[in-house]
Amino acid sequence: MSDPACLYPGAPPPERAVTVLVVSDSVADHGCLEQIFRHSKWRMLSARSCREAFEILESNRIPVVVCECALPDGGWKSLLNRFAQWPDEPLLIVTSRQADEHLWAEVLNLGGYDVLAKPFDRAEVVRVIGAAWLHWRQRGVVHAMRRAAAEVALKATA
Repeated sequence: MSDPACLYPGAPPPERAVTVLVVSDSVADHGCLEQIFRHSKWRMLSARSCREAFEILESNRIPVVVCECALPDGGWKSLLNRFAQWPDEPLLIVTSRQADEHLWAEVLNLGGYDVLAKPFDRAEVVRVIGAAWLHWRQRGVVHAMRRAAAEVALKATA
């Protein structure tokens, strides 16, 4: 499998391994995604609960989080609510066996990035996570350009 940027011609490759946090209490989900990530520059961190995910996110800059729809101590909405408080929040992809239009609309309307249906399809996982990473990276570039333009404008008026 290739890097996320290779899916989109002209996109710059990642400078280092892309880190993805997988939050699921399903051992099978972690195993399947680990297999998909094995031959890529993607690095997978694993959490079995929202509490574990928050601990990992406090000490790691992670661009993409893949989260099971429902977890024993919360779920994707718990993560999304916490992300809203962060300046450089990760993009959230929700997974579910019942990945239907209702869930997809809810995830997008509340600020999530996308939904992945289970069982996982390798090509779809690569496409969705790759696109999320590129979106997160581009968002960072736009924020940096806005900060730089604001600094230039501030210096010009001083």
